[in-house]
This record gives sequence, structure tokens and C-alpha cells, in this order.
Amino acid sequence: MAFFIYRWERVKQVKAFVIESGELRLKEMEEPKAKRGEVVVALCTAGLNRRDLGLPKRWGNKPEALIIGSDGAGVIESVGEGVKDFKVGDEVIINPALRWYDNSAAPPKGFDILGMPDHGTFAEKIALSAEQVEKKPAHLSWEEAGSLALAGLTGFRALFTKGGTLAGDTLFIPGAGGGVATYLIQYAKNIGARVIVTSQSEEKRKRALELGADRAIDSNSDWEKELADETIDLVIDSVGRATFNRSLEVLKPGGRIVIFGATTEDNVDFNLRKFFYGQYQLFGSTMGSREELRNLLLHIEKFDMHPIVDRVFELEEAQQAFDYLAEGKQFGKVVLKINSY
Repeated sequence: MAFFIYRWERVKQVKAFVIESGELRLKEMEEPKAKRGEVVVALCTAGLNRRDLGLPKRWGNKPEALIIGSDGAGVIESVGEGVKDFKVGDEVIINPALRWYDNSAAPPKGFDILGMPDHGTFAEKIALSAEQVEKKPAHLSWEEAGSLALAGLTGFRALFTKGGTLAGDTLFIPGAGGGVATYLIQYAKNIGARVIVTSQSEEKRKRALELGADRAIDSNSDWEKELADETIDLVIDSVGRATFNRSLEVLKPGGRIVIFGATTEDNVDFNLRKFFYGQYQLFGSTMGSREELRNLLLHIEKFDMHPIVDRVFELEEAQQAFDYLAEGKQFGKVVLKINSY
């Protein structure tokens, strides 16, 4: 009689912050493995974005646990078959713009943002295509690198690809404290543009001026009166209905306005006749391509630029980080610290 001995091995787990049955919670998830063309990254840090706040509603009450999070940086732990450009030990950042490689007028079919429906970065490890990672700039801290890509890429495309900003242009940014705004200020000043921002917060206005903005005005003030002595070439707005028409009022005839978000209501009414008589140019923008991300990395290395990090939370404090971001009091990025570094 033959006897067979079966060896049972416990499936390895990683800690993650997930949406499950409509709730946000910490959960043990199966450790990811690198398939062909993939890498596994042990994440050191991950950045929060306003997009993350809306994911529980979008995911709904599905019983499957989804790891959320779009931004992250870490060390490659393993590589799958066919991966040639990366090796174990490489320090990398995650590119959350999935399957958008070359710069184009709009995202290609198949484009998505990491963190839904794919598992995201709020976990100890992530497996993803090697096409979605880039070498970490050596001058960045892990906190800076982990919060770079989504907001940094969104701002880069809005300012340069869509906005066509040049030295000497005057840029107007309603809202000074968001992550994208802090990138926009630095990018614009790096190339010699003039920057004007708004905020209801005196502290945020002060911080924006310290970062390089030329003027910072109260959001509740009369913008036309305050900026009567300025010629605004470009507005980059992510607020939406609350600021759209006010932004048009201060934009020069023939000027450009780029919209990359709508934190207030999506729908906007405006005077179409006044718009076409003024020869204004309106552009929509979202995220960006890998080509633009690589140009962004060259830009921040050339100018020794550092992302602005507001606060760092442990992964176990992810819910507190979400609550803090939802309050809107931050200036810069909110980051999760995950693995030791």
C-alpha cells in the first residue's frame, strides 16, 4: 500500500487598505506574484489623491475586496519572465496612467487609472506590468516619490501639453493648496512664467507665495478688481462651477483655460456668445501619457524640484489620512508610509 504525504503551505499575505462591501478597511490580501512581463514592487510609500475619496461610492457594495490607491514608490522585489529593463533592487515609482504610452490628443482606448478596477498601491506589495514603472529620481525622498505621478503628471499635461505655457506667460490657478496646484506653481516658475493663485486660507496663500507664486489673492475677493492690472494668459481650473465663470472674467481675450477636474458641480452655464466673441480657448485634460511622465521626470531632475508633502501617515492610519484629505486643509500631498526604508 502506498502512502502520500501532502505538504500544506499557508498562502502568504500582505496588508492592504481596501474597499469591501461598501466599507473601507485594512485587510490581509494574498501576496501578489509577477506574471510574464510584470514586476512586484515592495511599496515604501503611497500618495493619496482626491480621486480615492470617490472610489467607495463608485465601487459600491461589491463583496470583492479592491485595493485602492494610484500613486506609489518602492523597490522591485521580483521580476516576471520577459522583463529586461528592470531588476530586483531597483528603486521605482508607479505610473498610474495605465496603457497610455505615447503623447496623444486624448487617452487611447484601454486607458484606465490604477486603483480601480485594478488593485492599487495602498498595500505592502503590488504586481503590475513593467511598462508601468519608472526609475525613481535619486534626489527625491520616498515620501516625495510616492506622491509624484498622478498629480504631477496631471499638472504637467495641463500646463505644457494642453496649456502651451511659455516663459513670460501669466498663469492663474483658482485654489492654491491641492497637490496639482503645488506642482503647477513650481513647473511654471521653473520656466519663467508668472503665477497667481487664490485661496480662502491666509495660511495657504502664504505657503503658495513661499513656494514661488507671484501673487496670492483671497478666493472670496472680487477677482476682476484685484487683477485689473494683470494680463492673464492661461487659467488652469479644477474647481468647476464655483470658479469657471469667474475665471473667464479675468482671462484675456484669446486666452486659454484648461479644466482637469470639478470638485464642485460638474455642470456649468456660461455665455456662449461672449465666449466666441472673446475668442477664448477651452481645453479638457486628464492625467497624461508615459511620454509626458518621462518628460516630467527630466524636468524635476533638471530643476532639482521636490514635490510638496503635507503629512505622512502609517498604512494602519489610512482611514485617518482619508479623513484628513476630505477636510481639504492640506497644502500639498498626503502620503502613506508602508514598508521601512
